[in-house]
Amino acid sequence: MSSTLMVEVAEGVATLTLNRPQRLNAIDMPLLEDLIAALDRAGTDPLVRAVVLAGSGRSFCAGADIGQMVERSPQEWERIVDRYLDPIRRISALDKPVIARLQGDVVGGGFGLALACDFRIADAKARFCAPFIKLALAGCDMSAGYFLPRLIGQGRAADLMLTGRFVDADEAQRIGLVTQVVAAADLDGAVKDFARRLASGPADALAVTKRAVRRSLDRDMTAEFDYEIFAQVQCLQSADHREGVAAFNERRAPRFGGSGT
Repeated sequence: MSSTLMVEVAEGVATLTLNRPQRLNAIDMPLLEDLIAALDRAGTDPLVRAVVLAGSGRSFCAGADIGQMVERSPQEWERIVDRYLDPIRRISALDKPVIARLQGDVVGGGFGLALACDFRIADAKARFCAPFIKLALAGCDMSAGYFLPRLIGQGRAADLMLTGRFVDADEAQRIGLVTQVVAAADLDGAVKDFARRLASGPADALAVTKRAVRRSLDRDMTAEFDYEIFAQVQCLQSADHREGVAAFNERRAPRFGGSGT
């Protein structure tokens, strides 16, 4: 792993930190490849039960490195644009909850990464933007066209993607773009507490629940109900479920040990 991506695993939480603060953590190809590899490892590591995606310095991520935008053939651009979506695909498919720790500018590709996460916790000075239209690019880049309407509704998503305007943390929370807003001094503590709470939860049940949420974005009610029946039957037979019932009856905290697979 290069120095542009820092990885730490502690208490069941893998923290992946974009580390190009001098470039506002703009994503170049080496960082992109490191992030994809780190997400793959987190997905298969049995010690990892939750993931935090963070950025060092004053901003989470300013998007793709503008230095990548040189003359290329359509075929080259197609490969690059597709590859930049691979971290989004990994986050969405990961059977473990993923939390975005957001400060400063959350822009472009960084905005897309945050949208793909299951939770977004931001400091009060964070601001969000899908600026592509201002560069005469499609405003639906880096998953914004998929996730943003589902998070905040079609009308608000059109506003952000067609204007490229910035949204501050207060508005982001009001429209459902972020899960929680905290003071900058409290951001690390809030993210760690949230991640640890998820990491201590029933991993298998969390996994099937995340799958249910993601599946529901693209399936009708009948298909989703079929999956809910399947998932719940699996969980009802699990050791974690038996432990949860025992802990409830004994009025104690549960000690879950599911694999999350």
